[in-house]
Order: sequence, then C-alpha cells, then structure tokens
Amino acid sequence: MIPAEFDYVRASSVDEAVAALAGAGDAKLLAGGQSLLPLLRLRLAYPEVVVDLGRVDALRGIREEGDRLVIGAMTTHAEVLGSDAVRRHAPLVAEATATVADRQVRHRGTFGGSLAHADPAGDLPAVALALDAEFVVQGPSGRRTVPASEFFTDYLQSALAPDDVLVEVSLPKLGDGWGVHYEKFHRVAQAWAIVGVAAAVRRSNGSIAEARIGLTNMGPTPVRATAVEQALAGGAASQEAVRQAAARATDGARPTSDLHAQADYRNHLVQVLTARAVLKAAG
Repeated sequence: MIPAEFDYVRASSVDEAVAALAGAGDAKLLAGGQSLLPLLRLRLAYPEVVVDLGRVDALRGIREEGDRLVIGAMTTHAEVLGSDAVRRHAPLVAEATATVADRQVRHRGTFGGSLAHADPAGDLPAVALALDAEFVVQGPSGRRTVPASEFFTDYLQSALAPDDVLVEVSLPKLGDGWGVHYEKFHRVAQAWAIVGVAAAVRRSNGSIAEARIGLTNMGPTPVRATAVEQALAGGAASQEAVRQAAARATDGARPTSDLHAQADYRNHLVQVLTARAVLKAAG
C-alpha cells in the first residue's frame, strides 16, 4: 500500500529534531525505519510529520565512560555487533543483537530505535532491563536520564514524550566473574521471540552470588524476573537448584495468548528457557 500523505523533515541535530517534533501535531521519528515504514505502508500510522534522524551524527557511536558503556541511539545493530567494546563489556547485548531479525535488518535497524519502539517481543528491551540500563532523553526542556525500570510503560509505549528524542543508552560494564546468555525460542529463523530470556550471572566460590534476568514477550512490557534473581542469589550453581529457582519465572509475568502461542504455553516455556539461560551463563 501507499502511505498517507505527510510532511518530511530531515534534522541535522538533536535540537533541530526536538524542535520539529514540538512544532508538529502528530509526528514520528524515523531512525532505521524497520518498524515505522511497514506501519506507514499498511496505514497503521498516520503522522502529519516524519522527522528523519539519519543525518544526526551526534546520535551515532559507542564509547566508554569510566565503568559504563554508552551506545548512541542511531548506532546500527551491525555496528553494535562489530564493536570490541560491546563484546568485552556488554556481551549480553552482543548475544541478543545477533538474534535480531536478519543481516539486512541489522544493517539498517538501530539500537535506540529498537528500544524506543518498546515492543515486548523485541530482544533488546529485556536485555536493557536486566542490565539496569539508563536512557538519556532530550526534549524541549533539556536532557534527562530515565532508568530502564521506568522506561517501558505499556505495550509499544515508553516514557518518551511526543517531542522527546532518545539520545543514547548507558550500560554498566560487567566485570570479572560474570557470565551471560540470551536464550530465545521462535518458530522460524529471524522471527520474533515467542519467549526470550536474558541472563547475567556472577559466580563466586562455586555459588551464584548475583543474577540479573530479563524476560522477552512475557507481558505488555519486558519483565524483570526478580523472584528468580532472589532465589538464585547465594545458591548453588547446580542444575536442580537453578531449575527450582527458574520455576519462579512466571511470578509477575502477564503473558498473552496470540496466534503464535497460548499464555500457559509461554508460562511453561519461560521456566524451561530461564533454567537453560542461567545454566549457560553460569558455565
């Protein structure tokens, strides 16, 4: 189909993008376009203005800031995968990004665009939640930082206001002793996750000292499996202990039934995948 008519603005700076959004009644940001363009073609979105961020170089790049790794919102998935700093300091991000769609999408789709889209079936929101990421957002009143625990508010909705631009995402570096794994179950290659589990585990003296678990597609937003984290902390890294803790993965989750899976099936899957992800992360 042909999109409905809209005005087009190609911003050259973050300030210019924010101004364009603030001056429009109904505007959409265009990053990599992998989510927005299909919505426009199917006429599921009718923006009056589309603001293109493709020339805003300040939104691209990966840098280290002390004990944190900062990824610009317009950095592509392919650039994330090619980064030595990401593989070294945020390997869970690299693992999950490698499962995003296909090679073509990863070369056009952006790290920030995937997170701002706030799809609970997307791979990166659960990772950001598990790693306690921080989102740097700029609006008409300036910049502010939003923790991942407050960023995802509902299905396809986030803390971004209509005139906000996601600038960058800050992630803590994982030090020695941490192991990670992203476990994803999907019907066919390159499909959305029916269920996914992002796990980061720190071992000490043969036990699990700390765990961070994020769940994909287990509710209208990504889910932090705090009950599993608490059950794992201080416990043995044995298969039986991990499986008992993973049985708590459904606590706080609100999976839906759809064409791909029923809610009870997702509840079963998440327990199995959580145990698998934790065991792999724990080595």
